[in-house]
Amino acid sequence: MEGSSAHIGPPEDFVRGNTGNHPFLPGGFDVSSSLDKKRVEGKVLSDGLQVIWEGGKLQTVPPGFLRGLDFDSPEPFSVRRKRDSGKPVLAMEEKFVKGPSQINLIDVFKQAWEQETFGQPSESSGIIEDTHVEIDEGSKEQLTDNLLDAEVGMLDNILEDVKKLKVSHASVEEKKPQTWAIKGGCEGLLEHFSEFVPEMALSYPFELDAFQKEAIYHLENGESVFVAAHTSAGKTVVAEYAFALSTKHCTRAVYTSPIKTISNQKYRDFSDRFDVGIITGDVSLKPEASCLIMTTEILRSMLYKGADIIRDIEWVVFDEVHYVNDVERGVVWEEVIIMLPDHVNMVLLSATVPNAYEFADWIGRTKQKKIFVTRTSQRPVPLEHCLYYSGELYKICENKLFLAQGVKAAKDAFNAKKSTPRAGGSSGQAGSFTAPGRGAAGHGGHKNSKGAPGQRSSASMVMAQKNSSGGWRSEASQWYSLIKNLSGKGFLPVVVFCFSKNRCDKSADSLTAIDLTSTSEKNEIRVFCNKGFSRLRGSDRQLPQVVRVEELLRRGIGVHHAGLLPIVKEVVEMLFCRGVIKVLFSTETFAMGVNAPARTLLPGEYTQMAGRAGRRGLDKVGTVIIMCWDEIPEEADLMRLLTGEPTNLESQFRLTYNMILNLLRVEDLKVEDMLKRSFAEFHAQRALPEQQQQLKEGEGELLQMNTTINCILGDPTIEEYFELAVEAEGLGEELHEAVMQSKGVQSLLVPGRVVVVYTPPLPVPTLGVILRASTPSSGSKNWIILAVNRGSNAFDSSISKATSGDSLSESITDGYYISRKSNRGLEDEYSVSSRASRKSAGVVKVSLPHYGTTGGIGYVAMEIDNKAIVSICKSKIPVDTVRLLEDVSSAAYSLTVQQLLQLEKQYPNQDPPVLDLVKDLKLNDITIIEKYYKRQRLLERMAMNQCHRCTLLHEHYNQFKKQSALKERVRRLKYELSDAALQQMPDFQQRIEVLQEVGCINSELAVQLKGRVACEINSGDELIATECLFENQLVDLDAAEAVALLSALVFQQKDASEPTLSTRLRAAKDRMTATAIRLGSLQAEHGLNIIPQDYAHDTLKFGLVEVVYEWAKGTPFAEICELTNVPEGSIVRTIVRLDETCREFKNAARIIGDSTLYQKMSDASEAIKRDIVFAASLYVTGVPS
Repeated sequence: MEGSSAHIGPPEDFVRGNTGNHPFLPGGFDVSSSLDKKRVEGKVLSDGLQVIWEGGKLQTVPPGFLRGLDFDSPEPFSVRRKRDSGKPVLAMEEKFVKGPSQINLIDVFKQAWEQETFGQPSESSGIIEDTHVEIDEGSKEQLTDNLLDAEVGMLDNILEDVKKLKVSHASVEEKKPQTWAIKGGCEGLLEHFSEFVPEMALSYPFELDAFQKEAIYHLENGESVFVAAHTSAGKTVVAEYAFALSTKHCTRAVYTSPIKTISNQKYRDFSDRFDVGIITGDVSLKPEASCLIMTTEILRSMLYKGADIIRDIEWVVFDEVHYVNDVERGVVWEEVIIMLPDHVNMVLLSATVPNAYEFADWIGRTKQKKIFVTRTSQRPVPLEHCLYYSGELYKICENKLFLAQGVKAAKDAFNAKKSTPRAGGSSGQAGSFTAPGRGAAGHGGHKNSKGAPGQRSSASMVMAQKNSSGGWRSEASQWYSLIKNLSGKGFLPVVVFCFSKNRCDKSADSLTAIDLTSTSEKNEIRVFCNKGFSRLRGSDRQLPQVVRVEELLRRGIGVHHAGLLPIVKEVVEMLFCRGVIKVLFSTETFAMGVNAPARTLLPGEYTQMAGRAGRRGLDKVGTVIIMCWDEIPEEADLMRLLTGEPTNLESQFRLTYNMILNLLRVEDLKVEDMLKRSFAEFHAQRALPEQQQQLKEGEGELLQMNTTINCILGDPTIEEYFELAVEAEGLGEELHEAVMQSKGVQSLLVPGRVVVVYTPPLPVPTLGVILRASTPSSGSKNWIILAVNRGSNAFDSSISKATSGDSLSESITDGYYISRKSNRGLEDEYSVSSRASRKSAGVVKVSLPHYGTTGGIGYVAMEIDNKAIVSICKSKIPVDTVRLLEDVSSAAYSLTVQQLLQLEKQYPNQDPPVLDLVKDLKLNDITIIEKYYKRQRLLERMAMNQCHRCTLLHEHYNQFKKQSALKERVRRLKYELSDAALQQMPDFQQRIEVLQEVGCINSELAVQLKGRVACEINSGDELIATECLFENQLVDLDAAEAVALLSALVFQQKDASEPTLSTRLRAAKDRMTATAIRLGSLQAEHGLNIIPQDYAHDTLKFGLVEVVYEWAKGTPFAEICELTNVPEGSIVRTIVRLDETCREFKNAARIIGDSTLYQKMSDASEAIKRDIVFAASLYVTGVPS
């Protein structure tokens, strides 16, 4: 590994980092501009060679010293490059041999690196004549040694940065691959795996599966992999191999997981084979180990804080990658993937997801490296799915084949039982079942169901809740029947997944008469519990939860949920893995957090939990049972549930103040860069190269376009006319449907009615007359009209064919205009009925559209729909439809067109009066009327424009329209290529304003003292915590009161009982709440979607303030549990997180220089770290012998 060096500072900073450190440059970022900036500012060169890039003097006073030594070097030291193409580059040894010589140290360093890396020196590394250091023969060798020893730290920095700069430039020059996600493996790999990987870093006593071989092959090549396989398929093998490679290469590997339980279990699993350490919120064991296990949040903190240990990491293993779908914490995964340096390779392990290649392509594009995807849809133990109803199992799916006959048999049994009268009770419904399938939204379910906690499928177990006095059997008797049935079929052990912690406990407690363990198993359970609980002191050993669970375990029954004490959960997990627990009631956290497959599963959240059925090497098939206490699910619902697609991986990326501040404090990283690289922006960013090419072409076309318009009427006013037309068109689109669909309008559109029409074949809105109504095959009513046509008759075929129905409406894309309403009265000079020369045959013999001219004026007869009618005039003219449409008489056309032209002359610079919206068309919608009159004012201005009757309007209008459309397209492309187009950019701007308002950053976006403090807060709301610190809200509180108050930042349960607080704590609670409401109001003022009171209520939960206070004062755990309705496990989890909060507040106190607060937080941390709350994990320390 390159770039690793001895760390400076406290050992904990080496592992966890410090907010004073700069993060490592994330892989895939372009560093050229930032490195140039660094050189100019002289911020990276070591103190031994502090050089101004464009020239300056060598330093003579070391940093921290009051005086130094002057080496009498009056000439400035310059690193400006001078090339001498006629002289060969001399080797370093030759320079020292030639007596007094001139040496450019920067060139020497650069040349040495280039010779090592590329085998040849740089063209630019010649001898610089104006930069020299005089060296005599006697001191050459000594000077060389001194230089190398003194500047080794500077060399590390320079060479690492220069190499990154070289790689960055090279990557820009070479052609980028279009796809970063590549199918794993290669030809012949599976058949000749030993030849491709002759010396494996880790051997296995079993034959590897195909996806495992493919992943290992790419790991050996130093390539990142994405492994998608079912639960229990063997993905951990790939993680183990990454650990083995890091051990072989003397580097480090990191294994990250979404929850601490997985971290603890993996520590136990890997400790037998590797040098493993673990870092979680409350545990830091062997952080110097070559293989580290940690939660994803810990790794994110290390990346932001620039922990030196990152230099040594070769592999990061992301387990349960589908956890990225989690709404609350999925963003952490995206942050970590984006922030990882370039030298770190990734191993991503996920359950089967449909868009694995899409997700891998995002990672590869972000990190600028190929990601090899290897996947399998095969389960190591096939699953069968059954319905359980009335004491019988009905198989409904086997080997992915849905068995409809099983559902039918269950329904037949249900109907038969329902038709049989029951004595002593009614047939009321005790529960319901709906199963919309994986990822589908349905009654009682959530959209996502793949792996993320809190997101359940609707396929659920609903138990009857009638007591024994009713017609239904009691819940206990139903469980007895089920367990007896499963035991008889050999389907134990079984995991029963329930909706809630309370349901788990009640179901287990109801089985008082069941004993499923043998004498030897009882003895094994008793011995294990005694050893596991031996670390509990005094009254903790007799806690009600401990006693109750231990009693259940001895009978082979277990419970597992978040409300249990951590040590109790671990005892249950370990005993289940030993096979002595026969029935386990659990929430979905067991499927996510524990690698403990069972023979049979009764799932609530189907997809993740069903994968736990079937024990590899023990069972030929795993059985998944869907409980049907009171009704049978629909066949379609079951089919979607069992055979539907899993949920896609979707981005949950969101901005946080902590993220923004951590990025703002580093000059080389921008928040916009983080936004661009999020999975949410993946599709937009992938389209950038194509958009950049389109922009280049659009700008070139715009430059070549002739923008000169030669107006025959004087100064051109087409731009003003076009702007008015566009605005009027927008209003017209809103009004047209309401106007044209009214009954009054349809009755007025009769032959002879003068209208203003606008269609693509016509140059501008122009006068026309209705000749006949027509009804095309589409069923909508169309009109045949004759209109004045002042444009060219050379129309293309696509326009000429747009004469009817749908094709016409599709061709009319330019909108329409509606003429202004004249101030004249209701006088209708042409109010005559249409007359025909003879009775019409009803057949249109003219070919439409029909073009012609009369007296130098063009006309067109064509079919239009309602959209083409701009306005309906009051005027009517006589029309002979027989001669026009059947005889195709030129004289008839000439006469009709002349009448239209007479109307134009009668109303110069305007259209004929139109029908009144209210009086004539009988519309009374005030909104429509207001928009109508607004549009009429625009049309009046259009009619007065000199272009309105110009014969060149068509040509000039289209020319200007094309130019405007091209300008708009270029503008849109520039916007889409800019940071402003990012989805979360408005949210970012609003949050920036909030941070400026509270003083975390200044107007130049430089992070201030308050912002540095906020960077330290990760366990709670950073804004509230920082404001409380700077408002000295903890000053008048002692250590116990302070830590109790801080519990409001980390406690999450909403329905906790109201605590009883002292006067000082009540006042402190009110102050903190007021601060939260004020900050909520501030965020709302800047546009964030926040309700101040809700923000305060959701962010601060004071339910455990009294409990934590008593615990910090030394009250036994059993007594504090009596103070609240919060489960014991939640209490422990909150207090453990509080220790992390105390550590963060200590760091904040150090930054602001508050020694009193620092000591208070130290005392608070010591006060809460005791007894059962901080009992060591059995996975980490092992079970006492």
